[in-house]
Formats: sequence, structure tokens, C-alpha cells
Amino acid sequence: MNIVAVLSQIWWLLVLIGVMILVHELGHFWAARAFDVKVDIFSFGFGPRLFGFQRGETDYRFSLFLFGGYVKMAGDQPGEESASDPRGFMAKPRWQRLIIAFAGPFMNIVLSVGVLTGLFMVRYEKIIDDNGAVIGHIMPDSPAAKAGLQPGDKIVRLNGKDKPDWEDIITAEIGSVARPITVGYERQGRIFSTSVTPVLEERSGLGDAGWAGQNEIQVGGVTAGMPAASAGLKVGDLLLEVNGIPIHSRFTLPEVIRKSDGKPVTLEYKRNGETHTVAMVPVFKNLDGSARWMIGVASDVKWHIQKTQLSFPAALAESIRQNRKYGTLIVDLLGGIIERRMPAKNLQGPVGIAQQATQAAQDGPAAFLTLMSLVSLNLAILNLLPIPILDGAMILTLLIEMVMGRDISLNVKEAMLKVGFVFLMMLMVFVLYNDIARRITPGFLLPPGIAQQK
Repeated sequence: MNIVAVLSQIWWLLVLIGVMILVHELGHFWAARAFDVKVDIFSFGFGPRLFGFQRGETDYRFSLFLFGGYVKMAGDQPGEESASDPRGFMAKPRWQRLIIAFAGPFMNIVLSVGVLTGLFMVRYEKIIDDNGAVIGHIMPDSPAAKAGLQPGDKIVRLNGKDKPDWEDIITAEIGSVARPITVGYERQGRIFSTSVTPVLEERSGLGDAGWAGQNEIQVGGVTAGMPAASAGLKVGDLLLEVNGIPIHSRFTLPEVIRKSDGKPVTLEYKRNGETHTVAMVPVFKNLDGSARWMIGVASDVKWHIQKTQLSFPAALAESIRQNRKYGTLIVDLLGGIIERRMPAKNLQGPVGIAQQATQAAQDGPAAFLTLMSLVSLNLAILNLLPIPILDGAMILTLLIEMVMGRDISLNVKEAMLKVGFVFLMMLMVFVLYNDIARRITPGFLLPPGIAQQK
């Protein structure tokens, strides 16, 4: 990777997290000022002060390590001399301190909801699927296959929810490793019920049930010098059948080719309204460390997307719906890691986020704003975890003290801070290791920020 690419990734990472850090710390700052708490420092970044300015009693500064920030309030640390200051943090009632602690994550939630609301008012894209959640492909020996599901079955109920779409299905699937999903499906006019337990997909580190939605499939790419290119296939051709098997999923064609053992395959496709049929002989190639039969075609879903603009109330409602859905997914993924159903390698650090931010910036403002919304929601949820040093631990401590009617001892609080600091340092080292491992491990797929139809 050249220096320009590295600088580009650093820039977009700083833009992405800079907005979220600023909003988060402004939440704490505004809440503190509202309750007349003295704020000594408002810092963008940690470590030694680089530059800044003094306004009133607050030092607004940029510090050396820009991946974070903090608001230093008078008397906010156990044993601090200014703890007795009437304008100090610890001198304020617990309910006020609780609001100050919660204000940071709350502002990240506001940012996440606000960004998507504004985006949807400018452009809202919805996949049109009038047929509902019809299964287009079942992987052999997969959980879906073992549950008796077949291509053509229509999923009509999922974990108690009627008429789920594929976004609902995949959101439930990827966070449900070793945890059964109740599925109601329709086959030939009759309704059946079964249970599907997703397994861990090693490459992605997420849950996989082995099903895919029924869609129109088109040629997404053609490799020069391969049988498909020689046969005249072009990007955009609509794939209909292979060896008489209807193609309703992007997994169907490669699976048939892999099982061909080099025997000729017949492919039917449509171009400009005309149907064509070609015969090809697959070749055996080693691609990305996996040797298999192939014809040199990348199949892709032909999406039918409705583009529109939503009114403010409709955009706000849709933003809240999506944030609730992805917030639930984030909690499920964290729960899976804690329960050891899912690998901790799913956690990403600054390198991984920088790569995603750069790619999103290249894809356009909508993609970058969507990523910003999702990462801001992640930041809010992570900060609410009861880990010492994070806002969630302070919130939990204050709630316990409000129930007890007295303060937790100073020694306990100091010990919690030390443990929290060590834990966060270990976590940072771990996610950096994950980032590096992803870059040197062939074929590793980053977990998707947003669930997409398979």
C-alpha cells in the first residue's frame, strides 16, 4: 500500500470518528454546563496537549492521540482535591451525574438517528420484492437443508414476526450462531413450521443458515480468456437456467459448475429481451487458494430498487426502525462473543474502520453517512457497557449508589478504574491484532456493517 493510500485512510478515519467524538463529548459538556459543573478541559484526543485555546475556565485542546476524546470536569476522579468544590462533579446530586454520564452515548444515538433521517429525506432506496421472502437456494448439508426447507418455500413467519423480509431474516441469522430460529414457511399453499439453528461461518465469523433469497441473477463480471468470455457472455446478461436448473440465486450457478467434474454445461440467458443458449466446458483453476471447476462468470443479484424521498416524519420513523434493528443486532453479536458462540475476531479496530471509511467515501456521500450512522450507534452501545472507565460503568455505579443510599468506597472505585484501564489497553491491542490478521489472512471477509440480502 503506498503512502497516498495510507494517508487517505487516516484522513477518512479522522473525519468519521472525529464527528462522533465531538458529538459524544459535547453531550457530556452541555449536560455538565447545564448543571453548573466546572469543566476544566475539553480535549479532542488523549495524551499530551498539542494546541488549543482557553475560553473562560475551559481549555479547549487537541491532544497527541486523536482516536478519542474526553471532558475533564472538576472533582470527577476519586480522591481528587477539587472533589469538595461545590461546582465539582462529585458535589452534584447523583441524578445529575447520571444525566451527565448518559449524555455522551445519548448524543451518539441522536447523531445516528439524525444522519439517517436527513439521508432518507434526500434519497431513500427500497428493494422491491413483491414475492416476499421466497427461498431461491439451499446449501447442501446446511442447517436450512437439515430443517427440511427447499427452494421455492416462502418464509412467512420468523421468531414470531409475520411477513419478514430478507433483511429481517439475515439480521436474525448472522447473530444467532448455535441459537435456534423458529421459521414458519409456505409450500404449495400449506403452512409448515420448523426450527433452523445457524452455524458459525468461519470466514466471516457470523451465523449462516445456508439459505438465500429468490432473485433475478445477472452476470456481474466475466474473466478474460475463460469459457464464459469465449462463449460471448457480457456483464448485465440475465441468467435463466444452467443444465435445466432455474437460476434464482447467485449461489446456484457456481454450485452446478463445481459439481460438473469438467463435463459440458448448458447455460440459458437473456440479453435485450432475447433468449440465448450456450454450451461451455468448465476449466479447473486455483483461485484464492481454492481449486475448483469454473467458467469465469461472477453472478450478481439484479436488484429492483425504488428511489424516493421521505417526508420528515416518515424519514424519522424509518431511521428509528433501522437503528433499533441494527442496535439489536450489535447487542446480539456482542452477546454471542461473550457467550463464546461467536469469535472475538469480529471486533474491529482503527485499521479496519479506516478501510471501511475509505471505501464508503469512494462509494459516495450516502454510503459514508450510512457508515457514520452505524459506527456512531456502535459507539453508543459500547460506551453503555458496564466496563470501568466507560460511561456505562459510571451509570451502573450511580444506580447502585442510589439504591444503597450511600457512596461506594473510594478504594473500590480506584480499583475499578485501574482494572478498566488495563482492560481497555488489552482490548485495543487485541483489535489491532485482529486488524493486522485480516490484512495478512487470504480470503477473510469482513463482517458486514449492514445486513444485506444473500
